[in-house]
Amino acid sequence: MGGHLEKNTGRRFRLWRENNGAKRLADSLVDMVEKFAKDWPDKFAVAHSVSDVTSQFKKGKMSLCMGMENGSPIEHKLENIQYFYNRGIRYITLTHGKDNHISDSSYDTTHIWRGLSPFGREVVAEMNRVGIMVDISHVTDQAFYEVMNITKAPVIASHSSCRSFTPGFERNMSDDMIKLLAKNGGVIQIAFGSSFVSSDYFKRENEDRKIVMAYLREHNLRFSDPKGREYAEQYHKEHPIPFPDASIVAEHIDHVAKLVGVDYVGFGSDFDGVGDSLPIGLKDVSQYPNIIYELLKKGYSDSDIQKICGGNLLRVWSKVDHIAKEMQSGKS
Repeated sequence: MGGHLEKNTGRRFRLWRENNGAKRLADSLVDMVEKFAKDWPDKFAVAHSVSDVTSQFKKGKMSLCMGMENGSPIEHKLENIQYFYNRGIRYITLTHGKDNHISDSSYDTTHIWRGLSPFGREVVAEMNRVGIMVDISHVTDQAFYEVMNITKAPVIASHSSCRSFTPGFERNMSDDMIKLLAKNGGVIQIAFGSSFVSSDYFKRENEDRKIVMAYLREHNLRFSDPKGREYAEQYHKEHPIPFPDASIVAEHIDHVAKLVGVDYVGFGSDFDGVGDSLPIGLKDVSQYPNIIYELLKKGYSDSDIQKICGGNLLRVWSKVDHIAKEMQSGKS
């Protein structure tokens, strides 16, 4: 395998694999999405632009809009950003649960770059130029502020909630970050997971995790061990954490709207990323009307709700596309 050696601000080194299989996996997933549209053309169509989304909606088709959660498939090659744009990718979450060759992760304790890597700064600029939305969900606060200093286009938080509800949870966004995101013209899309939206759930989950990890250490087990996993599952079964209901998600949306305006908030869901921790009445997409009902009770208009349901994201997508065209033509 080839590799690339980078030096971070802490004067430590890490060898990043350029050929670690991430790109190959990403390509296989894009192939899968394209096959959906090929196998069921009366129901699905891949969307490469906002105009594709709107025209396909009028035809009664569901648009398959592709994003990449984790920039690892870029594999330290800037040209892969154009490659994935050509394949239909329209947003990239810079990192995920671990620091990668682009950015530190809010879930990782290493924070080797103290924000973005030198290559990561190039990635943000190239995503602007190509026309791929920069997604700052999962990154550290330092990385977020670096992105905001670099980007020429609005950015998104594809699935993050409000930190004011969950103090100390860096994965969510602080009010200052949300204000800067709105000033940039971006959008925060609220994640639905109970630990993202409820402070009570977040605290209980952390407490239970400590208890489980203490048991595993005492018995020289890892969570990945069958006995370790069995204990964790049994513990959670015997000590269930009460779920909040869909109204708490509406509270997060309302918080953002009051803070910066209704033009900068949307649905982030993350149905496939939070397991069985979803709020009551919000277990799948069929229950979206429950959030809309809560927003209607709060006095939101049909126009407001249309923006929250997707209009705000489409606005950002259009702006990112427009700025990319200007940059490519030399106007910006």
